[in-house]
Amino acid sequence: MNAVECRGLSKRFGSTVALNDLSFSIKENTITGLVGPNGAGKTTLLKILTGYLKQTAGEVKVFSGHPFNNLKVSANTVFVDDNLALPGTLSISETLDAVRSFYPNWDHDLALRLFEYFSFNPRQLHKNLSKGMKSTYNMIIGLSARCALTIFDEPTVGMDASVRKDFYRALLQDYLQHPRTIIFSSHLLKEIEDILEEIILLREGQKRLQLPVAELREYAVGLRGRKDLVKQFTVGKEIYRWEQFGKNSNFVVVQNDYTGAVLQEAGAAGLEVLPVSAEDLCVYLTSRTRGGIDDVFGRN
Repeated sequence: MNAVECRGLSKRFGSTVALNDLSFSIKENTITGLVGPNGAGKTTLLKILTGYLKQTAGEVKVFSGHPFNNLKVSANTVFVDDNLALPGTLSISETLDAVRSFYPNWDHDLALRLFEYFSFNPRQLHKNLSKGMKSTYNMIIGLSARCALTIFDEPTVGMDASVRKDFYRALLQDYLQHPRTIIFSSHLLKEIEDILEEIILLREGQKRLQLPVAELREYAVGLRGRKDLVKQFTVGKEIYRWEQFGKNSNFVVVQNDYTGAVLQEAGAAGLEVLPVSAEDLCVYLTSRTRGGIDDVFGRN
């Protein structure tokens, strides 16, 4: 069963097109990464899924219902970002007590254990926390709510690397014990790809790619060597990335639909056959150019 379905989804803000004819689905009880550069439409999409915004055109369904002004969808959804609206006059300890009434699956014991683990001062106000501590506190709410649809939009802003690792581990541990549909939007794909099952890649409001993480890691291949050899083995292929090294050496990234025999032939001819990380591939697929920063300074 699909938890989320979008068909021809579009959203405009005046003359600005934030989402353009976007179609995809997300299976129930999976962890999906939403990836793309700034301005790709990630936050707009997430706010439509959670009912904060209404689409301009197309159809969107969350648990078979339209999310906008839908109490059932709202009751089963938690949206965590760095602008999470919380009471300004309550201490963070009092806030945990207050928000528990909004979520039927709330695990207050988990919230308190995480609260203690991350060494929060219960008398502090949320607005007085550092950026990293706010993100950590917001994460506690997102996990403890245990909503059927849990959305994290860049949830680790300001967190130290060690806290981010703890967060990812806590998320995975709790997900394994209490499966639900989790959408995780982040620029730090390298850090989170091990907890993701699938990735949706957005570019300029459109879906560029949707694949299981395991397939994404094998989706492309890098070839590096003499220009003539690179050209020979990439005839008719779309180039995702092109870089020049010296006067007669190129590096290209292309879709890996080669047979093993062809890659062996390329290696025997003198080309280096290199893996391409999921993070690098997502950057290449959403870049407006196919070259690197060296192109700014001209090619030799």
